[in-house]
Amino acid sequence: MKFTLSWLKDHLDTGASLDQIVETLTAVGLEVEGVEDKAKQLRPFTVAYVVSAVQHPNADRLRVCMVDTGEGEPVQVVCGAPNARTGMKSVFSPPGTYIPGKDITLGVGTIRGVESRGMLCSAAELQLSEDHDGIIELPADAPVGMSYVAYADLDDPVIDVSLTPNRADCTGVRGIARDLAAADLGTLKPEPSRPIKGLFVSPQAVALDFPAEGPVVCPAFYGRTVRGVKNGPSPDWMQKRLRAVGLRPINALVDITNYISLDQGRPLHVYDADKLTGTIRARLGRDGESFLALDGKTYAVDARMCVIADDRAVLGFGGIMGGEDTGCSEETRNVFIECAYFDPLKTAETGRRTGIVSDARYRFERGVDPAYLGPGIELATRMVMDLCGGEPSEVVRVGQPPETDRVIRFPLAEVKRLSGLDLHWIEVKHILERLGFLVVSVSDEFRVSPPSWRNDIHGKADLVEEIVRIHGLDKVPLKPLDRAGSVGARVLTTAQIRRSKARRTLAARGMLEAVTWSFVSKAQAELFGGGKPELALANPIASDLSDMRPSLLAGLITAAQRNADRGIGDVALFEVGQAFRGDRPKDQRMLISGIRRGNAVMTGAGRHWTGAAPDASWLDAKADAIAVLEALGAPVERMQLARTAPGWFHPGRSAVLQLGPQNVIAAFGELHPRALEALDVSGPLVAFEIDLDAVPEPKARPTRSKGALAVADLLPVRRDFAFVVEEAVEADRIVKATRNADKALVADVAVFDVFRGAALGENRKSVAVEVTLQPQGKTMTDAEIDAVAKKIVASVAKATGGSLRA
Repeated sequence: MKFTLSWLKDHLDTGASLDQIVETLTAVGLEVEGVEDKAKQLRPFTVAYVVSAVQHPNADRLRVCMVDTGEGEPVQVVCGAPNARTGMKSVFSPPGTYIPGKDITLGVGTIRGVESRGMLCSAAELQLSEDHDGIIELPADAPVGMSYVAYADLDDPVIDVSLTPNRADCTGVRGIARDLAAADLGTLKPEPSRPIKGLFVSPQAVALDFPAEGPVVCPAFYGRTVRGVKNGPSPDWMQKRLRAVGLRPINALVDITNYISLDQGRPLHVYDADKLTGTIRARLGRDGESFLALDGKTYAVDARMCVIADDRAVLGFGGIMGGEDTGCSEETRNVFIECAYFDPLKTAETGRRTGIVSDARYRFERGVDPAYLGPGIELATRMVMDLCGGEPSEVVRVGQPPETDRVIRFPLAEVKRLSGLDLHWIEVKHILERLGFLVVSVSDEFRVSPPSWRNDIHGKADLVEEIVRIHGLDKVPLKPLDRAGSVGARVLTTAQIRRSKARRTLAARGMLEAVTWSFVSKAQAELFGGGKPELALANPIASDLSDMRPSLLAGLITAAQRNADRGIGDVALFEVGQAFRGDRPKDQRMLISGIRRGNAVMTGAGRHWTGAAPDASWLDAKADAIAVLEALGAPVERMQLARTAPGWFHPGRSAVLQLGPQNVIAAFGELHPRALEALDVSGPLVAFEIDLDAVPEPKARPTRSKGALAVADLLPVRRDFAFVVEEAVEADRIVKATRNADKALVADVAVFDVFRGAALGENRKSVAVEVTLQPQGKTMTDAEIDAVAKKIVASVAKATGGSLRA
């Protein structure tokens, strides 16, 4: 929310300085993000007279000007502006001046062989507008040597306040002035309350047209016709204020509505009355309707949006943006002023669906003052008549604004209890009344009625907050927390922390958490390695839920198929829960399982113009499992891959991760077609399952650092090797043999190519790896690199029987 200091003083009678105002605003909860004071920025610029302007001897587009700055002899300035001429007055900046529009500090320079001791400035160079076609031209009576800031009345600082969403009352300058007055920084000036008498009946009728059973998203609609207006530019004072806060002046009628929106926090709209047809209605949109908005875009309308329409077409979105067809121009002679109340939630919904961000939406979705409908249209009428002339009609009204009367029982002891402040009841009452609250004393409590513009006040705590921020948050007494005898022990166990990390990791990978039954059918239990007699339920709740589950996959797979049967075939699900492999305590295991069906992969599912997503593969399941294990702190780099996955996985497209044959951590891969057939499930479908109880406990961190972090300061060396091995040799064996060749120097090994061809021989393949060597202490010589390479070749040959490819 931006406003100028003079604008604020239209509402606040105060002698406080700018610094005091800024400090007080932040103290009462209206944080000041910045202050733009052009008087400071443009203080060195002065009014100057061009004594002469002659052609530059060495440049066709430059002129050499002698400029009278009002301080002694004229100075020479080289100027490239096309409008620079003898006898004109402009704005001069001497050497050493900072030029904000160019982000430079001016110095004495030589331009094409001619010295220049200053600069004649354009409006763009002073950041006053985007006009950079020529230097600023001032009237002939502008006093030479006078400060340009003083002459142009630019000494009006702009204050930028950051509003929290609950402070809808401060979306207008009036509300901000009210808070400052409550903080004793001045007196709030009264507003004119004299209504304007209508001279004729408005030819424009208004109506609310909403279904009887649905919500009324526009409960009140006021309007007034003003005929015989003369539209044109708004006055300079209004244009300066609008530009200062970032708005572009358009014409007087439009500028008036923008000004009132900023001044009072009350958005309005003006229509060219001669472009309207029949009754203006607030109603819900209809499918197929559309309109051209003031931002130049055409928007489609549907039945969930509140629109304003006449008998011909949609005129705009209620509370968000009007249409271009009925906008006001210089030819407008009769206008219709709209002042309505729109439901905040419906306004926000329409704004989100259309993507329109406007000043009106910003205010309506936070909640404007419903009691300001009448005063708002009176203020707009008065400004239209003052600036554009015309005769007003009587106000047409339909509907009733929402009731704002509510009473809060406020025991005085609440101030002390919630804030620690010990305030006299007279001071409490004084603060609330200055903020516009109606306060009545009843015994030892107040009955407080919030004003209509404070829709964020609902209970006792809200009233205490108001009292504290006005009295001063810095005056709340400090009270240290009680010191405990010792630091509390960790509440969560390692298993609980790991389960939480696993959930976060899989959710971040696009998977949805499911919770399935702990019971499965006998056939499903046997399919996944269970079905023992001791795990059969004595009294099952259903015939297909007869056994305790040995795995989480049965429930997840059938859940995925149920989604597919309802048209959602590409799903990624995971579950964290217990599985049962016997009736002993150690046979109850905590598992983390996940499945991907169809093309539910990390890069996105479904069809797309760049190409359809690929089907999920066993590599996706492997990546999910490794991501979880890494999040749990498991030693993934020490785990081995083995082709010993359970029988429900495809034998050629699955594996397990293990720390030795006796400690299997996880299994992953594509589900076996026979398993899918037994479950009556269609594929493709990949899965993983992690035994959380088998993951080693993380090592305790040392209480003291053993030394500085070892960071290599030498560039690594990379070498590629291609080994010819039998088809049955896994790439993992080559990688491990390469790592073991020299653990001190080999920092990383990565497979980047697998080749098969007749030249290699039958049942043979070439596996290429990139080896990263990290020198320690000194740069490696060619001889040392060759020695490591020989070790790598020998290690791989011993482990796999392979040889270096020629």
